[in-house]
Amino acid sequence: MQHHEKLEGRPSVTMGEVNFLQAEDVRLETTRARFANVIKRHGKLTERLSRDSDKMIFERLQKEFDAARASQTEEILLDGEQWNDGLLATIRERVHMEADRKAMPGDSSMLPEPLFHGKTTYKVGNKVICCLEGARIGIQYETSFAGEPCELYHCVLESKSFLEKMTVIEHTVPFFLPIREAENDLLSSNAMKFIDHVGELLQAYVDRREQVRLIKELFGNQIGELYHSLPYHMIEFAVDESDCKITVSLRYADLLAVLPTRIRVLAWPMQQHKKIITGTGTGTTSRKGNPVPARLTYAEDALRTMSLPEG
Repeated sequence: MQHHEKLEGRPSVTMGEVNFLQAEDVRLETTRARFANVIKRHGKLTERLSRDSDKMIFERLQKEFDAARASQTEEILLDGEQWNDGLLATIRERVHMEADRKAMPGDSSMLPEPLFHGKTTYKVGNKVICCLEGARIGIQYETSFAGEPCELYHCVLESKSFLEKMTVIEHTVPFFLPIREAENDLLSSNAMKFIDHVGELLQAYVDRREQVRLIKELFGNQIGELYHSLPYHMIEFAVDESDCKITVSLRYADLLAVLPTRIRVLAWPMQQHKKIITGTGTGTTSRKGNPVPARLTYAEDALRTMSLPEG
């Protein structure tokens, strides 16, 4: 009987609930830590694989581009209207004529045609277009952020003859950007649009990536969690403030966007402890209440019109 009374006197339901909540908290934190570790390892692995697979191609192509620019007799700066289908057709004709000349028997360098002796490089916007050996056209993309240069990327086009369609034979575009889809959709029908589109994809990717890098530099240790997709078109991070945690979720309409289109910014108050009366009324225990976040619409509006660090 005494043992039975002691069992009745214990706040068994409430204590069980508290123990359950504590166990749930431990499991959630463990899961969160494991997930964060997986994300971190995945990012490092992706970076290593991407870097290793592209490094040799990048170094070889960069040497080719450097040699082409070193041997050029002229570099022409083009404005928007000068860069057109007619000029691209001229470049294609030039590389095929040069390839045909080198395939001729005897000393083809004695040919008087001045077209064979001039080596011209074209620069339009962030693109440098060179004539490479083997009837190939090389495009070097020069990306930047806030006026400072970032990475160089390459794309090399080839066609069997002047009349046949071009194909991408080599590139150093990150594997998660859809260059093959762009090739299938645009290259055969509008090569100039394809070349411009790849440049826009690369610059938008660098812009989004550098915005996240700058956020990490500005907020430092305040950034508790940060997750993003490989092309940085989905970004989530949390900022720890003294009285709340602010979570930011950003989605971009497409891979050409540098400003997000779907935004959610929430301020989560620090969890408060609520006193719970036990079933017997003989004591109290505490547990964490569920916090209710506040939506920061002014921050969401700012992020629609300004880049990440400014917003």
